Amino acid sequence: MPTNVYVTEEELKKQEKIMKEIAEENKGKNLYYHIETYGCQMNVHDSEKLAGMLEEMGYKYTENLEQADVLLFNTCAVREHAEIRVLGRVSQMKELKARNPNLIIGVSGCMMQEKNVVEAIKEKYSYIDIVFGTHNIYKFPQLLWEALNSQDIVIDIIEDTKNVIEELPVKRDSNLKAWVNIIYGCNNFCTYCIVPYTRGREKSRKPEDIIAEVKELAQKGYKEITLLGQNVNSYGKDLDEDITFAKLLYRLNDIEGIERIRFMTSHPKDISDELIYAMRDLDKVCEHLHLPVQAGSNKILKKMNRKYTKEHYLEIIDKVRSNIPEISITTDIIVGFPGETEEDFLETLDLVERVRFDAAYTFIYSKRAGTVAANMPDQVDDAVKHERLERLIELQNKISLEKSAELRGKIVEVLIEGISKRDSNKLTSRTRTNKVVHFVGDKSLIGKLANVKITETKAWTMQGELVEVIR
Repeated sequence: MPTNVYVTEEELKKQEKIMKEIAEENKGKNLYYHIETYGCQMNVHDSEKLAGMLEEMGYKYTENLEQADVLLFNTCAVREHAEIRVLGRVSQMKELKARNPNLIIGVSGCMMQEKNVVEAIKEKYSYIDIVFGTHNIYKFPQLLWEALNSQDIVIDIIEDTKNVIEELPVKRDSNLKAWVNIIYGCNNFCTYCIVPYTRGREKSRKPEDIIAEVKELAQKGYKEITLLGQNVNSYGKDLDEDITFAKLLYRLNDIEGIERIRFMTSHPKDISDELIYAMRDLDKVCEHLHLPVQAGSNKILKKMNRKYTKEHYLEIIDKVRSNIPEISITTDIIVGFPGETEEDFLETLDLVERVRFDAAYTFIYSKRAGTVAANMPDQVDDAVKHERLERLIELQNKISLEKSAELRGKIVEVLIEGISKRDSNKLTSRTRTNKVVHFVGDKSLIGKLANVKITETKAWTMQGELVEVIR
């Protein structure tokens, strides 16, 4: 159960005071920070908050680890592979710390909510200075101050909190698109997932706080927002007012200056007609839905505790497409869940063929300590998992290519996001359906909406020609 840890205004003012004291101490010094982020968009946005606090304290960002005075790793616990990657990366920092003893190294995020990981860091990574979790990012200034003034490792983990902390400094990665949290945590307890244990239970932000943040973003020139939550469809259920996710979208759609609204992630069991109609009727809400299905077999869906059937999922897709014919739909799929037979896997392939996703993020099931599925019998052999994954990817790639080819020769609206990383003569843009389009254009067009004619297509990226600038 959540521990009722409430952050008082006094506590937040304490952190502001520490930030000012560290900034004063750092005045006139050239100090730098570097953050490496693993995992989902929630983690990316958490890193933006950590960066915001560091900049308030007088640090500047650097890509060069050798130059960094503060080095943070914001971790993910969803898959074992990610955990191994992070610990491998952190182990590489031992030599860096030896060359620069004054370097502060911190590890934060979902992995730190696992007691065994924290114990491993204390035993094997004695050169780490700060360890903190997902619920107390607001406390980072104090933790940094303690690390700067102590030789001991600083560990601060809160199991869960009912708090939603507002008004933390944010250093956003883009000045065009912004992440906006609307709900934290998850109540679903899918048997393969560690998130409810690392992110805690669902906590919705107040609508007025979300609206104020989006209005401020619009005033600063941001054109696109992506609303974030482990399950955005649950938004508002824990608030003492008549607000749903769809109603929130209606209110955000009225904010002048914002051109596009996206959101992720949606849980199929909670998607409502109200939300589908809002996506259909609201001009700023983009025609893209990420709806993780995870498996096509009802037996496996039940074992996953997903609380819907294959038939129900297909009904949702039919309803979405009948209301929004041009929508792109993406998904997540897990291969090799405990007890998955060849017949179960064929059900997944059948679902993929029937839905025809624009793209799918596919994963091999891996045990996560602390989840129900980790102790399930009938674990699938690794060789079988890999063979099934290859078949799934082959099918989905074929469908993705066919879906993209449907756009060849058509004119689509794009938001121009920046210069292409692969070709400096081209601009990178994105359609409302979340597909990337590269075309020749001047960098003065960045931030503009434009119409582009699609000339070449791949599975998810395309080439185009500029037709006209809309605004």
